[in-house]
Amino acid sequence: MIHVTGDAAVDQLLTDDPLALVIAMVLDQQVPMERAFRSPFDLQERLGRPLDAAALISMDPEALAGVFSEKPALHRFPKSMAGRVQAVCGVIVDSYGGDAAAIWTSAADGRELLANVKGLPGFGEQKSKIFIALLGKQLGVRPSGWEKAASPYGDAGSFRSVADIDSPEALAKVRQYKQKAKAEAKAAKAAKSG
Repeated sequence: MIHVTGDAAVDQLLTDDPLALVIAMVLDQQVPMERAFRSPFDLQERLGRPLDAAALISMDPEALAGVFSEKPALHRFPKSMAGRVQAVCGVIVDSYGGDAAAIWTSAADGRELLANVKGLPGFGEQKSKIFIALLGKQLGVRPSGWEKAASPYGDAGSFRSVADIDSPEALAKVRQYKQKAKAEAKAAKAAKSG
């Protein structure tokens, strides 16, 4: 069970609907985690129907951007993120027959899973590893080698990312880790330029 937003209905959608989970991960940048992971639920509500990759890519891009832009906007950058969601849905339709879960169910091992996830638009190395850790830790998607593919985010007992959030206390620990990492990066950058 996914436990990110603190809203049972939203977390249930993320747990039950692979496309919602992929879209949440797409949107998880430059906005608070809870907002990114709530947005697929809000998108479904605004569309008035379940999320469907083929239906999303068939929408007029401006119309989808308009849905993303309705107040409150689904993301800080609604137009570009609507486009990114359509691009990801395009890969899901073209490469996985419209089944978002096939991104992970078709992977023979962790290495293949990492390649599948990295093949999605907007999923770089770090985001891909976090997503694999989320799948493994929260949903039990654990092909052989998944921990290595997700390292260091797949490490047991870590509080590095959304993959580790299973309670309000864990959310606080992840926030502390992120703040510390940000401060360390800032200090390292200052030391380099100074």
